[in-house]
Amino acid sequence: MSRSYRFTQRGTAASIKSFMLLALALIFVQVAGAAVAQEGINPKGPPNDFVQAVGDRALNAVRNDAAAKAGDLKRIDELVDQYLLPYVDFDKTTRLAAGPHWRKATPEQRKALIAAFKGTLLRTYGGALADVDKIASLQTLPFRSDPNAKDVVVRSNFLQRNGPAIAVDYRLENTADGWKIYDINVEGIWLIQTYRTQFNEQVNRNGIQGLIDALNQRNQSGVTAPKAS
Repeated sequence: MSRSYRFTQRGTAASIKSFMLLALALIFVQVAGAAVAQEGINPKGPPNDFVQAVGDRALNAVRNDAAAKAGDLKRIDELVDQYLLPYVDFDKTTRLAAGPHWRKATPEQRKALIAAFKGTLLRTYGGALADVDKIASLQTLPFRSDPNAKDVVVRSNFLQRNGPAIAVDYRLENTADGWKIYDINVEGIWLIQTYRTQFNEQVNRNGIQGLIDALNQRNQSGVTAPKAS
């Protein structure tokens, strides 16, 4: 097992399982695609409606894509590159995960870190795709925040066919282009907070470039995280 793989998978078994569920939830939001946008998804509408519409269509999109369900990483890359960017702010996710180290990074290092972290998340998605058919539907919960706020949390449950519901919260920012998702909480574990701990440990040991190199080493190895049981 390489050092970079140990770094990325560091943590308890429970957190690894939650990350797989988190990755699955991210896929649902990401792969809706241009066709979905043409079907009426409105990034500037109510945040709950936005998440529900994207999630509903994404469930069907994932189930109907044989290559993605089979874990074809090339196909996953294509789906994310084509359909992720309109809905998710990768730059903000990476910046917040890096925490105070972001300010110390050069512009070139920031760009490289964003690319490396994106690759890490893509590898995680591959391990979650096989479980798509376990999810019956997405159910957003009543929205209790100010709909005019710039930063909100949309709460939802992924209902499983043979298992308990999975609680998934989406943190969104209201930008000039509409709502952007930048963080996700699965069963009490936030993506940014968990990766911030890992990033901080790596930077303290080997610097920002060491963090970038560790992420890239794992990405190049093609190793995916273990599936959730």
